[in-house]
Amino acid sequence: MDISFLGGPRPQRGVGVVAPFDFALDRELWRWVPDEVSLHLTRTPFVPVEVGLDLARLVSEHETLGDGVRTLTAISPEVVAYACTSGSFVGGVAGERALCEAMTRAGAVPAVTTSGALLEALAELGVRRVALVTPYTESVTRSLEEYVAEAGVAVTGCAYMGLTRHIWKVPYREVADMARRAVRTAAEALFISCTNLPTYDVLPQLEAELRIPVISANQVTMWAALRRLGTRAVGPYQALIDPAARGGQVLPDVPGVPDVPEQEQQ
Repeated sequence: MDISFLGGPRPQRGVGVVAPFDFALDRELWRWVPDEVSLHLTRTPFVPVEVGLDLARLVSEHETLGDGVRTLTAISPEVVAYACTSGSFVGGVAGERALCEAMTRAGAVPAVTTSGALLEALAELGVRRVALVTPYTESVTRSLEEYVAEAGVAVTGCAYMGLTRHIWKVPYREVADMARRAVRTAAEALFISCTNLPTYDVLPQLEAELRIPVISANQVTMWAALRRLGTRAVGPYQALIDPAARGGQVLPDVPGVPDVPEQEQQ
């Protein structure tokens, strides 16, 4: 009988995560993480600003992110992720690259951002036409559209919720309804934006209904970070993570997510 584990816990590989001060979905991030990896989260300082372009700029200042990364250096993560979509697309493609460079300088480790991970995921899936769902206001949503277009990916449709607070409270049913509204033309994938919007359980059902890959902010962030460790994210029946789910086959129902009638499927 092997009792070697009594000598201590198995070694863990670390992923540092810098999240905005109002991030509420720590548990969702963990669901993509295999057992041998630990997440080490820190948050940006509180600012009394509602979700919008101003907040996106404030929580993505290089000094703010650098301070966040430095709080993680004592535990030596192997990669650091900035888990914020709007904060990483508000400066465009060049701004996203600059964020990664600033984070790497602060912690001497590879860095990824949610919006950079989005483009990486679209390339992995071979997607050139994408539909978007966001919880944001119109101005923030338009900024995301511009970011994606700047990267050479066409936006085929978009639906947004117009929220400026409490995004983590949006139920799966509303996320699913917005997804169906966004996918009206020949999109090759759907991206659900915002790391504060719950998505883990809804992705497989939407992929089955829409017959295209459905990716989300938290999913691509964890996928890209874990990829840099040479390991894989955990996401059964999610096309980005599970190649068996890329064929558009019918997948298991997800509780709380209603089916789409046959005539409404895209």
